[in-house]
Amino acid sequence: MKLLASLLMAITVAGAAVPSFAAGEPASKTSKPDLAKGEASYAICVACHAADGNSAIAANPVLAQQHPEYLVKQLQEFKSGKRNDPVMKGMAATLSDDDMRNVSAWLASKKAKPGFSKDKELVSLGEKIYRGGIQDRNIAACAACHSPNGAGIPSQYPRISGQHADYTAKQLVDFRDGKRGNNLVMTQEASKLNDREIKAVADYIAGLR
Repeated sequence: MKLLASLLMAITVAGAAVPSFAAGEPASKTSKPDLAKGEASYAICVACHAADGNSAIAANPVLAQQHPEYLVKQLQEFKSGKRNDPVMKGMAATLSDDDMRNVSAWLASKKAKPGFSKDKELVSLGEKIYRGGIQDRNIAACAACHSPNGAGIPSQYPRISGQHADYTAKQLVDFRDGKRGNNLVMTQEASKLNDREIKAVADYIAGLR
């Protein structure tokens, strides 16, 4: 019952302040996204995120098959400075809202390649946290918002399955340490995790499919 209450509380709070590992308000739907224009605009992203959004660089996130609403929100927040990253701020500064919608829709149309876990000693701990949280410290299960297979929920919570463990771990550390401040819920949850737990859950997420 304590775990159920914890999960319900996390979901309720998330609904009031949608996480940054979650999407924000949907982008304007004044026109249908143009995938061809999105692909053209994505040309500036290829060096870091690969031609199809399946980054081969562990420090850079896989963007293929991500929910477009989440991508639009992140690009807007990079541009405004709400999410702090000098490189991405410069990239997002060149994009209009329509460009962001087009790029995000094009990336959503790309198939994400499956990832894999690397640390056999930690993966069981990562699975425990992801699926059940940590009851005695009021840490909610990641699956409550991101779904058991990491697919997320369109317009609400992003896809995280197969994401590079290095990237996920850095984001959790940044949330925990206050370096990434564009989501209160993720900051609150990450603040309860130690380095070993963060590494474990990030590695488990990398192998989700």
